[in-house]
Amino acid sequence: MVATLKTIHLSKNYGNIKAVDDISFSAQEGEIIALLGPNGAGKSTLMNMITGYLAPTAGDIIVLGHNIKEHAQEAKSVIGFLPEGAPLYPDMSVKSFLCYMAELRNLDDSSVQKVAETANITQVLHQKIETLSKGYLRRVGFAQSILSNPPILLLDEPTDGLDPNQKDHIRSLIKQMGKEKTILISTHLLEEAETICNRIILLNKGHIMADGTCSDIIKQNRCKSLAEAFRKLTTSEEENQ
Repeated sequence: MVATLKTIHLSKNYGNIKAVDDISFSAQEGEIIALLGPNGAGKSTLMNMITGYLAPTAGDIIVLGHNIKEHAQEAKSVIGFLPEGAPLYPDMSVKSFLCYMAELRNLDDSSVQKVAETANITQVLHQKIETLSKGYLRRVGFAQSILSNPPILLLDEPTDGLDPNQKDHIRSLIKQMGKEKTILISTHLLEEAETICNRIILLNKGHIMADGTCSDIIKQNRCKSLAEAFRKLTTSEEENQ
């Protein structure tokens, strides 16, 4: 099966700090992949490079056959992105914001109503963004990421700030969409990785520590649970002493 997304020896340095260090992996249609790791593992940096927001220090990113260095517009056009703390325009209404984002993507307004229903935000379409709760803000950000029905979707902490019912709704949507898309989810929540993802890439300090299904990672590390494997792979020897 042809990879929809591939990173090749990808690195990002900030001075002497290696936020992402020589990461290579490929992803295919139908995969929901959790980029799982503690704070500072390099998850958000990796996502920002894949979307073209950050330039890598070294390495390549191939999106549906397009090297993002050489064909940035083609690569970015097939990616939907929900960044951490997604920037929104506080003075705009939800509908105005989504219509604006649709116009940037050369989409008509019918796509706005569709994603509003999908993200369950129709009841706040005419509210100003600055009046929304954190949960609604997150769902508006999610709605804009799926406006163009992209084949590749990157979601950085997609359920952050949502109540339990909202989390269940977004997770169900991700599972449904994941049947036909490539979806990468950045999370530090073990439950999220276990329940909605069919593959886990476990990161720590910019490195891939494990890559496989939840059961594979547990078995390979001779652990009884993902939580135990997570602790084993993300805790340094100094911290254990």
